[in-house]
Amino acid sequence: MFGLEIGLFGLIFLIIVLWAAMHVLGSTASPLPKALWLVALLFLPVLGLIVWFFFGPRAARKQ
Repeated sequence: MFGLEIGLFGLIFLIIVLWAAMHVLGSTASPLPKALWLVALLFLPVLGLIVWFFFGPRAARKQ
């Protein structure tokens, strides 16, 4: 019973981390900060996602 909930939570979390990574790649930041943010999201996903949400580079807006 708990396996399904944990698996579903993991899938949702993976989607959120991938969404954050796509926003990092689409940002106007230079390549080094992008790489550092991606490493933080990959190796420290929970902490990296929280820090990225508040301080991360913003994606360029389409006009």
